[in-house]
Amino acid sequence: MATSYAGGCACGAIRFETGEQPIFQNHCQCLDCQKRSGTGHSSYLTFSRRSDMMITGEASEWRVTADSGHDKLHAFCPTCGTPVYLTFAAMPDLIAVHATALDDPGQFNPQALTYSMRGHPWDVIDPAVQRFERMAG
Repeated sequence: MATSYAGGCACGAIRFETGEQPIFQNHCQCLDCQKRSGTGHSSYLTFSRRSDMMITGEASEWRVTADSGHDKLHAFCPTCGTPVYLTFAAMPDLIAVHATALDDPGQFNPQALTYSMRGHPWDVIDPAVQRFERMAG
């Protein structure tokens, strides 16, 4: 039986769902993720086909230039402010959803920690998770 990944923002104005499996699941400790989350990291499930992700509701976007020089578009609810997903200008087929936006955050199974050198002692990540100083290649 295929697993469905569904979720949305806190107020319910934005919803997403896909029957696809994530290709990458990670914690990120880059400064952008820390500032946006209000804590030491953000957590994501990345899917290979944005076209297979059904999204309802209108998100606002915040454009950030990554250290790669390419833009990331962070989508959030304009009503409640919840970060919901992000897309990548250089890889338009990909979409990453925030693990905390899932209806069942227990579906998140982190494979890696990126930007691990920017972590804080008060934000402890499972030491068994593979660590990278930058985004994994």
